[in-house]
Amino acid sequence: MEKEEKQKNNKGKRHKKKNNKILVVIRIVLVIAAITSATYILLYFYNSYKNKNLYADILPNIQENRVNETGQESSVLVSAVKELQKENADIKGWIKIDGTNINYPLLQTTDNDYYVTRNYKKEKSKYGSIFINSNSDLKDEKSHVLIYGHDMKDGQMFAGLINYTNKAFYEENLFITIATDEKEEKYKIICVFKSRQFYEDETGVFRYYRYFNFNTQNELKEYINNCKKEQLYDTKTDITDNQIITLTTCEYSQDNGRLVVVAQKI
Repeated sequence: MEKEEKQKNNKGKRHKKKNNKILVVIRIVLVIAAITSATYILLYFYNSYKNKNLYADILPNIQENRVNETGQESSVLVSAVKELQKENADIKGWIKIDGTNINYPLLQTTDNDYYVTRNYKKEKSKYGSIFINSNSDLKDEKSHVLIYGHDMKDGQMFAGLINYTNKAFYEENLFITIATDEKEEKYKIICVFKSRQFYEDETGVFRYYRYFNFNTQNELKEYINNCKKEQLYDTKTDITDNQIITLTTCEYSQDNGRLVVVAQKI
């Protein structure tokens, strides 16, 4: 009887010891998970702050230098492009949309993937840059200028384009400002629609990102008509033969979704 009691006690101790080990492992796992989550959150806010501040001082500094150096009024955005080109020749322009946080230099290189993960200083960044398709030419009236940017959760880069799914927002924010190192010009938004990145074997779909030049009025009409078929709402805008720009960012209502904002120079 005493022997059985002793065995029972030893078994209970072993069981308790095993449970204690399991509890220790669980606690370690929870601590690691907490540290990992905290690190992720801290990195998220650090990267957000870092990217925001990368662009925050550009225009104020350009404004100050422009007045000091020239003593006369000229486009701040044109001055910004010229100044930044001294640092990086890939900077081809500047884009600004009132009512949004979109106020960034435009990058372009022969590799369309390069600025997906790099800022305008060519530093690695998950925010990437706002960049122009390598097949587009901002200074050529016949060129269809395709411009891309990330839809970031903190509202940076091209996240502001998502506001254009709302017609009321569109009606209050019709214009996009684009500057090169030569001049600043306005574009009026003529169409907003949702699309996606199509698979190569899909047929009968509108691949807006495959139109690079409008050499004839018919080519331009074809593009605009296709855009209008997909539009979220009727903008009731007359189309001219002026240059077209198409802005694209990710949109998450479907797989590989894209939000597309089309505008024409005025």
